[in-house]
Order: sequence, then C-alpha cells, then structure tokens
Amino acid sequence: MDFSLWCVFAGILLVFMALSATLLKRLPLSTSIVYLLVGAALSPWWLDALRPNLSDHVTLIEHATEIVVLVSLFTSGLKLSAPVADRRWTLPLRLASVSMVVTVAAVALVAWGLMGMPLGAAVLLGAILAPTDPVLASDVQVAHPGDQDELKFALTGEGGLNDGTAFPFVMLGLGLLGQHEIGAWGWRWFAVDVLWAGAAGLAVGAAVGALIGALVIYLRKVHKEAVGLDNFIALGIIALSYGLAVELTAYGFLSVFSAGFAFRRLERWHTAKSQGTPHRDSAPGKDRGKAADLVASGSDDEDPAEALLEEGSPRTLATHQEKAGAFMAHQVLTFNEQIERIGEVTAVVVVGALLSTVDWSLVPWFFVGLLFVVIRPVAVFIGLVGSTATTERRAYIGWLGIRGIGSIYYLAYAINHGLAPSLADQFTAITLAVVVTSVAVHGLSVTPLMNLYAGKRREDRSGSRR
Repeated sequence: MDFSLWCVFAGILLVFMALSATLLKRLPLSTSIVYLLVGAALSPWWLDALRPNLSDHVTLIEHATEIVVLVSLFTSGLKLSAPVADRRWTLPLRLASVSMVVTVAAVALVAWGLMGMPLGAAVLLGAILAPTDPVLASDVQVAHPGDQDELKFALTGEGGLNDGTAFPFVMLGLGLLGQHEIGAWGWRWFAVDVLWAGAAGLAVGAAVGALIGALVIYLRKVHKEAVGLDNFIALGIIALSYGLAVELTAYGFLSVFSAGFAFRRLERWHTAKSQGTPHRDSAPGKDRGKAADLVASGSDDEDPAEALLEEGSPRTLATHQEKAGAFMAHQVLTFNEQIERIGEVTAVVVVGALLSTVDWSLVPWFFVGLLFVVIRPVAVFIGLVGSTATTERRAYIGWLGIRGIGSIYYLAYAINHGLAPSLADQFTAITLAVVVTSVAVHGLSVTPLMNLYAGKRREDRSGSRR
C-alpha cells in the first residue's frame, strides 16, 4: 500500500475512533477490539496490506512495544496520588508481588508438567504471561488522581508495578535456559536481578521525577521561566528515568512508573504547601484546601488538579504561586494520556496483523482458559489473604487481569535474548492466543461489569448517607 493510502486509512481510523469514543464507552465493546479487528483485516487474511512477522521484525517490535508500555507506566504513576504509607497501596503491592509469584509458578507448573516444556522455558512463559497490562486496561484504571476507588486503584497500581516485577522471572527463565548468568544456586540472580535491579529502578525513577518536577516548579514560581512545552517534560522524564535505570542494570519499567508517581507526589506536596494545608492526602482535616478535600472525599468525577485550574491564561496558571504545580501535572498527564492512546492504536493493530502469521496448532487452548478462569483468580485470592478487600472486589480483580502489550514486549525480549526458534514459535502462538482472548473476553465484559460495580457503589454510598 502506498504511503498516501496509508495516510488516508490512518486518518479514517483515527477520526472514526474520535467520533465514536463516547458511544464505545456505553457499549460492551472496547477500543482494543476495534483495533485488533482492523489489524486482522489488514493482514493477509483479507486486504494483505500489512505483513509484520515477529521473527523478521523482532527488534523493531520489542522496542515499539517497549515505548508504548513506558508511556503507559508513566501515566499510571501520575494517576496514583496516594502517599506510599496509605493503606490503599496494600492491594497493588500484594498483587504485584505475591500474586505475581503465584501466577508465574502456576503457569510454569502447567507448562512443565502438562505441556512438556523444559523448566527454564516454563518459568519464562510464566513471566511473559503473568503481568497485567497498563496499556489496554484504561477502562478499569483510575480516571485521574481524584479517583480513589479501591478496585481501580488496585488494578492501576498492579499494572504499573508488575510489568517491572515480572522482569526477574524473565531473567530467571533465560538463565535456566543458559541465556543469562544467574550464578551458582541463583545467587547472582537474587542479588542483582531481584534486589539491586528492583530497588535501584524505583530509586532512580523517584529521584528523576522529583528533581525535574521541583526544578520546573521553582523556575516557574520564582523566575517565571520554563513555561510551556510540558509535553517535553513528560517525554524527558520517561527517557531519563528509563535510560539511567538501564545503564545502572536496573529495571527501566519500575523506574518510569516510580518517576510518574514521584512527579505527582511532588505536585501534591507543593499544592498543599502553597495553600498552607497539611500534607495528608488520605485523611480529611479542617484546614485542607479544595483539592485535598476532593481527594479525601473519594470523588470519581472531579480531578483535584482541574479543581484548582480556574479561568486564566496558561502562562498565568503555570507561574501561579498556588496553582503552578497542579497545572504542570495536569498538562503532563493530559499529554501522556493522548500519546498512550496513539501507542495503543499502533500496537494493537500490529498485533491483529500478526495473527495471520501464527501456527495456531501450537496453542494448547485448555491452558489459555485455565490462565483466566483458574490461575489468575486463585493467585489474586492467595495474594490478598488477610487484606481488607471484600470477596466481591477480589472476584472483580481476579477476572480483570488483562493481558496485552506488556506480554508482547517480553516475548520479543526473550526471542532477542536467545530463545530457541522452536520455543519461539510455540511462545509466539501461546502469547498471541492469550492476548487475543484477553482483548475479546475482557473487552466484551469490562463495560457491563464496571457499570454494575459503579451502580452498586452508588447504592452503598446512598445507603451510608441515610
């Protein structure tokens, strides 16, 4: 297809999605399903206009999906405004650690015991399929920093964290296959790939996000400089936090998520300080500002940052003593969400086109069903034992474990790091089968389920007011 025709096609798709966005939100049909169908239609199955092949373009696909995931992770971090000590972090931390380990172990056990894979390959497959996806899960994530719903917070935090916490198991699987040095009895893997890479990634991201945020706010409030181009700030923080973390042999995914979170926390601190209010976002108080009150109320409808942004020119708001931080964070988040949606379109269309290249006879379909119906719910219930989450919310979290672009990235990463061709073909078929199944079943069920959940939550609130 000529470049001009590609432009026409892309323009039609993007305009159609923009015009139908509100309609799709009301229907049991996610945007990812539409993009997937478009990609499949462009493949040799029908129009034969797009022929991506994972084995021929694995490096390009690895880096393209990596970029999409990084943008989404930074967005997830920006949306989570609760302090680290807030009890709401208990659920995502458990999901990204305990539930992650249980999922990897369960997938590995099935792959090794029932599918005949070598132990290293089984662990690697578990690591590829275990993380939930921050890119395709926007419908179940917090809408903005003022949305304090426990279910959405848990799913957003899990998606932001477990793309990083899956990496040690990817490295373990590659190590057991002889493609990565893990040391005798795994000492190097535990010391470097688990402890150092995780802690350093979080630290680097937090430092980059906080320092750049503080510098921009200082220049704007004190010197009236560095105004505008907030999109450069977003992309700069993502690139810096990721690049520095990888150079230090740390996990870039964790670093970027941590950078987004630290950037948002800095904004909350500056906003509270400028208003002369206590810096406690999780507990109401008498002397709190408007934004803090919105956070404390748990409103799902208003963004605390937007509540501060009264009418005024962008330059006035950007340099305002009270509103500079909120305006900066709001602009960065808005830009990031737009880039995230563009990345989703591109990635999912390519995934749809990849479906025509898969040998579907390699897919053990019983395993795909087992992952969603048994392994994920069981892992969630084990991870949340003793937590404050209700049985209903555990059931929602157990079902809404969406798989997507993160798994495609890990698949491409494993192939680029020496995965044997025979295993690569099998892994490709299984991973794409899982992603397509997730896009379909979660895409069709997420809107009715979240509407049901929201309705019940409104009933509970009305009952509590009586």
